[in-house]
Amino acid sequence: MCYAVPAVGAVITSAVWGKTKSVKIWWLNLLLWGGAIFGVIDHLWNGELFLISKNIISDLMLGVAITVVIFVGWYISVVMNRSNPTLANYTKAQTI
Repeated sequence: MCYAVPAVGAVITSAVWGKTKSVKIWWLNLLLWGGAIFGVIDHLWNGELFLISKNIISDLMLGVAITVVIFVGWYISVVMNRSNPTLANYTKAQTI
């Protein structure tokens, strides 16, 4: 279930991004979807057939920790973008 917390965040940011089209929200959205996919792969790798571990509370807390780390990484990216605005230009140039 560690994938559930970043997946919920990813669904919410997908809805927000659909309305705002903000590059910063897009960055966060991609990070959250990556965290959710990582969680699913981790459960499959460890043989948890229905993607549920034996200790659900511990697993959900891991999902919270993963999501917090994603938000911290995203925040650092946003701060770096503010200090070096050419990063945003690079992102816009790379989009299709």
